[in-house]
Amino acid sequence: MAHHQTRREFTGLLLASALGAPFVLTRRTPPPGARLTFRPRAASGAGADAGPQPLGLGGERDGVLYVPRGYQPDRPVPLLLALHGATGSSRGPIRNFGPVADDLGVALVVPDSRLRTWEAILSGEFSVDRDFIDRSLALAAARVSVDPRRIGVVGFSDGATYAIALGRANGDVFQAVSAFSPGFIIDVTPVGRPAFFISHGTHDHILPIDQCSRKIVPALEDAGYRVDYREFDGDHEIPPAIALAGLKSAAGGA
Repeated sequence: MAHHQTRREFTGLLLASALGAPFVLTRRTPPPGARLTFRPRAASGAGADAGPQPLGLGGERDGVLYVPRGYQPDRPVPLLLALHGATGSSRGPIRNFGPVADDLGVALVVPDSRLRTWEAILSGEFSVDRDFIDRSLALAAARVSVDPRRIGVVGFSDGATYAIALGRANGDVFQAVSAFSPGFIIDVTPVGRPAFFISHGTHDHILPIDQCSRKIVPALEDAGYRVDYREFDGDHEIPPAIALAGLKSAAGGA
């Protein structure tokens, strides 16, 4: 779903242009705190009802655990952390990805950002959202039997930018990252080598493709990451076929 360009997004693009090297993946002092404490463990065989259910962790800004149709506790499923765009909530990823999750047999954990977007995009540091994501992942793994080898992170717009950062900093947790229309790269200390799926509309008027994915993708590839890059004839959106391909990639080919 399209949203109006935020002042942060516009300022970030201007800053990137001024620096001349906006998507360099390492610098002297990356922002602290991108590491999660959550670690995947052997599947617990937990029972849960299919469909969306509140996380019950955050009050008014909470989130959703989505259990795919036909879930059986004795058959561990992939788990995807799904991150919404600026000014959004968990409703966006559930709307975009819920039907796909059912088709693929993938569980989704979809937290709401604590503020209007993810904290590292607003401040350049990881804190309250990182902590809430940690708790959300732990809760999901306690409620659903999760395949610890098939945990990924997906996101749209600001959520895609944040997903790239979390994926690079936690490649020992997330085996793959799918970023739909990301804006830029947040510097983090990399751990592991997750695979990447990135998509972007060629007519995106919110985060223009030339300033965003067409710079992000070469920077990731230059840093040694494997990237499946898809451009499509569209705006700031996630077409159904792109959503399917991205979630399948993030779930390890589910």
